[in-house]
Amino acid sequence: MTKNAILVLADGSVYEGYSFGAQTDTYGEVVFNTSMTGYQEILTDPSYAGQIVVPTYPLIGNYGVNGRDVESDRIQIRGFVVREDCLEPNHYLSQKTIHQYLDASCIPGMRGVDTRAITRKLRSAGVMMGMLTSNKTPKEALAALKQTPDYDSTDFVLDVSTTTPYEWPEQPNKVPSFRVVVLDCGLKFNILRLLAQLGCQVTVVPCTTPAEKILKMNPDGILLSPGPGDPELLDYIVINVRKLIGKKPIMGICLGCQLIGKAFGGKTFKLKFGHRGGNHPVKEFATGRVHITAQNHGYTVDPDTLKDGLEVSHINLNDGTVEGLRHKELPIFSIQYHSEASPGPLDNTYLFEKFLEMMREEK
Repeated sequence: MTKNAILVLADGSVYEGYSFGAQTDTYGEVVFNTSMTGYQEILTDPSYAGQIVVPTYPLIGNYGVNGRDVESDRIQIRGFVVREDCLEPNHYLSQKTIHQYLDASCIPGMRGVDTRAITRKLRSAGVMMGMLTSNKTPKEALAALKQTPDYDSTDFVLDVSTTTPYEWPEQPNKVPSFRVVVLDCGLKFNILRLLAQLGCQVTVVPCTTPAEKILKMNPDGILLSPGPGDPELLDYIVINVRKLIGKKPIMGICLGCQLIGKAFGGKTFKLKFGHRGGNHPVKEFATGRVHITAQNHGYTVDPDTLKDGLEVSHINLNDGTVEGLRHKELPIFSIQYHSEASPGPLDNTYLFEKFLEMMREEK
C-alpha cells in the first residue's frame, strides 16, 4: 500500500502526498527546476547536494532510468517531490523506474502533490529549508527541521569533490591536443565528455589541491568546475585560484565563475529563488547574441564589486544578474550558466572551443 508523506517548509507550510523511493526522512533546501526533461541528470548533479528538488514538469520518469544519463557517481539530491511518477516507462535504454532508482540509493520522494503550489510559494517567499517525511506529523517535522543546520552554513563542496585525482579518458585513443586540469568542486561528467571529444586529456583533482601542485602538472589550461552551496564558505579554494591567475588560461563554470569573481576581490550574494532549468535567456555583450542556457545556481557575483581588470561579459535577461566574466588582459573567462547543459540546450558548447583557442594562443 502507498504510504502518505508530507513536505513541511520552514515557514510552517505543509504539502501532502504519497511516498515513493525510499521511505525515510530527509531535510534540505527546497528548490524548483523548470526543465522539461533530464530528471536523471538533475538527480545526479552535485550542485544539488543538500537540496530537495521540485520539478515543475508534471510527469517524471516516463523514459525510465539508464546507465548513461548520469552526471556523477551517485544521486546527489536529498529528496525528490513530483506531481506524478511514471510506473511503466517506455524507452529502449530504460533499466528501471524512477521509484526503483531512488529506493536503491535510499533517497526519499513524494508524489501526488501540487508542485505548482510549491513553486509559487518559493517564488514569492524565496527558497527555504524543508523536511520530507512519511513518519512524522507536521508538528514533529517542523520541530525537527528547526534543529537541522541551515543550507547556507554548510560546505557541500567537500562532500561532492573527488578525494583522489583521476584521468579522463583513462586510456586515450590518440595523443591529446591539450592537457587540462579540472578542479573538482562538484563536477558534472558531461564537462569531461566534451573536453575529451575536443581532444583534451583531463586530470581531475580534489577541491583542496594546492595551486603549486596543479602548476607542477604543467597543464595547458585549468577549469574550475560547478558545485553546490555558498561560495562565501570557500576561501580555502579562492586562495589557490588567486595563485593560478596569470600562470595558465582559466575557464570557470557556475561556481567556478563565482570563485574567479572572489579571487579578484568580488563579493557574491544569494538569489531569492535561484536559476534552475534549461530555458534561461542570457545576453553576451561581445556579440549582442542572446543564448538560451541551462542553469543551476542559487548565488551570483555582485558586479559592483569587481576590480583589477575583471568585467561582466554576460547578463541574465530575466533579472539582470551576472552570467559571465572576462578579464581585459589575462586569458581568463567564466560563465555562470552550464555550457555543458545536461539537461538543456547545446547552444553553448562553443565556449569549450573558446577555451581551447585560448590555450592554443598561450602555447
